[in-house]
Amino acid sequence: MSSGRAPRSTTPAHYHLAENNLAWMRYPFEDPRMAGMRDEIDRINKLGDRSPGFVWRFETPAGDATDVRVLDDPRVLFNLTIWETVADLKRYVYRTEHVEFFRRRREWFLPPPREPVALWWVAEGERPDVDEAMARIERLWRDGPTAEAFTLKQVYNPDGAPAARPAQGSTA
Repeated sequence: MSSGRAPRSTTPAHYHLAENNLAWMRYPFEDPRMAGMRDEIDRINKLGDRSPGFVWRFETPAGDATDVRVLDDPRVLFNLTIWETVADLKRYVYRTEHVEFFRRRREWFLPPPREPVALWWVAEGERPDVDEAMARIERLWRDGPTAEAFTLKQVYNPDGAPAARPAQGSTA
């Protein structure tokens, strides 16, 4: 587990964006009603892996993270990725074929009871684990958006300062 916020220094450092998201499944993962999601998850993950700005995705030896269970709840799917920038993540989520998958989420997932996405900056080369990712999202739930755990709606820069908000309707 890392020590928290990206360290500040007078020398230039490079940071990447860590992204943890959770999804509460409507049905068990193997249920036939989950087939549309289950059958496409590898393709959508590979699309992300090839997207500009993609750095890394947490996966188990099975090649994804669908068997990782968090919050003592078998309905919760866990995902953890690293991107070069917020803009790269947004481009993948909202401007690639992933958006069609995202639009169908209500077929497979319940409305999240809490904010389902936590973002934070990591030093280039750092790879957070499941425990750190869950600590970040739990911090977001407890404290709201801060430099240590924030959302796409309220972004912080690696130096801890709130980012300027993009123009209304912009995804960049």
